[in-house]
Amino acid sequence: MTPAYRPASRLPPHGFWSGLAATAPLVPGVVAFGLVYGVLARQAGLSLGATATMSVLVFAGAAQFTAVSMWGQAGPGLLVATTLMINLRHLLMGASVAPHLRGQPGAWKALLAFGLTDESYALAISRYLRGEGSREFFLGANLAFYGGWTLSSLTGGVLGGLVVDPGRWGIALVFPLTFLGLLVPLLGRPVTVVVALASGIVAVATAAWLPGKGNLVLAILVGSEIGAIAEAWWTPTR
Repeated sequence: MTPAYRPASRLPPHGFWSGLAATAPLVPGVVAFGLVYGVLARQAGLSLGATATMSVLVFAGAAQFTAVSMWGQAGPGLLVATTLMINLRHLLMGASVAPHLRGQPGAWKALLAFGLTDESYALAISRYLRGEGSREFFLGANLAFYGGWTLSSLTGGVLGGLVVDPGRWGIALVFPLTFLGLLVPLLGRPVTVVVALASGIVAVATAAWLPGKGNLVLAILVGSEIGAIAEAWWTPTR
């Protein structure tokens, strides 16, 4: 019996290398923001070592940008509290993906939790919801973003004062457009559309008066509740 032919470009859909490959459209945006972070961190007075170490150990873009903006202007307690508030959404993302990791060893869960980002979560959960997810795919996505972020942060730190105004690079819309592209394929059911609309409205309406990323946390909570209600309403009873 001859083995089934598989084109050389065809990757196993659930494996580590597929996770790496799936990040290809998103990594350039991560790299751009990593460069900006590195430049801003050096301009705020952080050493090159501190700039790179924060990316290696913290690996949370929004929190790192906030820490850099508050550097030298706020005490450690306020800085830590603010970044914790910003990263609360990771608890919700972790809770969302946890059922799909049930039965996995604790070491795997810890490794995936450390590398969890908005982007890798979006890729992984979309695969899990289609019944195609795996810990290897999740790990591949995490490592791609981790490598892109840490290396670009270091590069931005080396560039340091060579860039006066990184905002001129025009990258403010990169992530919103990226996540819009990830969201659209998931809008196949009325319940999903309702949840997306409700969450978006809450996030925009509360952005002006909730600190940090509090509006996103509230939007996720409201969207989850509305999703549960809508799911029950749309599911026919027997």
